[in-house]
Amino acid sequence: MARPREFDADAALDSAIGVFREHGFEGTSAQMLVDAMGIGRQSLYNSFGDKWQLYRSAVRRYGEAERAAHIEALRSGPRAIDGIEAMLRRVVATAGQPCLGTSSICEFGTARPDLVEERAPLAHAIRAAVADRVREAQAEGDIPPGLDRQAIAEFLIASFVGIRVAARGGAGPAALAGLADLALRALR
Repeated sequence: MARPREFDADAALDSAIGVFREHGFEGTSAQMLVDAMGIGRQSLYNSFGDKWQLYRSAVRRYGEAERAAHIEALRSGPRAIDGIEAMLRRVVATAGQPCLGTSSICEFGTARPDLVEERAPLAHAIRAAVADRVREAQAEGDIPPGLDRQAIAEFLIASFVGIRVAARGGAGPAALAGLADLALRALR
């Protein structure tokens, strides 16, 4: 008879996310994971599969949380442009923490189709939500109607990535806020 699992799988996965965020897939060893997760190596394999399966699960969980946080920020504020600004400010405020989504793109790009399958629906949902708010901001007169809302969504996502990479490279809070300000200014 198998022993029952004696750990919280969600908490263990959250711990793995922290390790992958800091070190990436290649920079993370199985020992680093079991130490951070507080579980034995066999429990890791029994519960999460191999390191790659755990990484994919981590990217999915992290991406779902980021998607929800971005959409919540987008929906804040009395006007659509306020929500867009709130989302940019959220990225600036959290840019000091490594982003697993950005690092997974930098580390693998599109070389791993199974990882692309994890990221694609989350990225699509964020882009669609941004494009919807841009459409609303255009209707409210805060963004010129002639600008393509899909292109703006792509621009804002690229701005998020740029802000996070700049933070990882040592840019300070003022520089990061300046990048967000420029992104907002480009929309007007």
